[in-house]
Amino acid sequence: MPSKNFPSISIIVACRNEVTHIRAFLDSLAKQEMGEMWWEVMLADGQSTDGTRQLLEEYCKDHLNVRVISNPGRIVSCGLNAAIRAAKGEIILRMDAHSFYAPDYCRRSVETLLKTGADNVGGPARTRADKPMQRAIAAAYHSRFSTGGARFHQETYEGWVDTVTYGCWRKTTLERIGLFDEGLVRNQDDELNLRLVRTGGRIWQDPAIISWYSPRSTVAGLFHQYFQYGFWKVMVIQKHRLPGSWRQLVPAAFVALNLILPTAALAALLARLPSVFYSFAGAWVALVSAYAFATAAASFHTARGRGWDTLLRLPIVFGAYHLSYGSGFLMGMVRAAVSPTVAISNRSVFARITR
Repeated sequence: MPSKNFPSISIIVACRNEVTHIRAFLDSLAKQEMGEMWWEVMLADGQSTDGTRQLLEEYCKDHLNVRVISNPGRIVSCGLNAAIRAAKGEIILRMDAHSFYAPDYCRRSVETLLKTGADNVGGPARTRADKPMQRAIAAAYHSRFSTGGARFHQETYEGWVDTVTYGCWRKTTLERIGLFDEGLVRNQDDELNLRLVRTGGRIWQDPAIISWYSPRSTVAGLFHQYFQYGFWKVMVIQKHRLPGSWRQLVPAAFVALNLILPTAALAALLARLPSVFYSFAGAWVALVSAYAFATAAASFHTARGRGWDTLLRLPIVFGAYHLSYGSGFLMGMVRAAVSPTVAISNRSVFARITR
């Protein structure tokens, strides 16, 4: 049972069909240096069909502080909420099955929470990649050109932030502001942190809290992932009635212009309006040329810092980041305007698991 001298910790994890990653995660979990703190692990399985559930149950037989619970909702937010409700710890610490953790990750998270007086703490987003395309995707992930320079992408930044990777909270904090929004397939972390900040809470990022995320290894997987991020970001904006920041609006504007300008040029050509055609066609060529130049410059700058082997793949990866997020954002706007109350199937492109 929890000790009176040390805080009690509940580690929560939501997973589904993770048989290729879960062993590495469990190995990382077993190496955590928890000292004299009482701790438990709540693994919420979202009806896995690939053997993940069986593997987890076998693991629990030898680790009595680890429990597997069911997540019939299947999505991350439902699983995390089920784990939080079942948790006995005073402090809730979220981990992800696709990440690797330094042995002192949990201990440092708890120490930072207690030391800073913050309502949520976490470390910056670090990546670990093996395959060539995965290394390019990881390199672009840390570039301002693809992600807009959010502070949790800055591996050395320490200080107050708007959001952090994963998170560590007092359970009473989560109970006070409400748990993860189960209507969101993506962006549930950002939305919860937005609620936290809007109610006066503070979030601290400490680079000494170290984890490594395993990014997608294909352009198709990346495109699907960020298409969903863009789509569900609109739902967050709609819920809180807040305008998107320029980081969210620029990709959507870029995609919209790439649809509008050539369509308008074609319409002018068919209508035999040459001056109008040249105006729209020229604007489109200028837009594409400026983007190509910016992409080449960003690719060179990123490859210089992250490895020259990524250089030739980076233009494709940057394009995937921008076009997918922008397209998803526009689709989210269409849904918000036309059918905001229609339920989205877990099997649709907007909600289907992207790994």
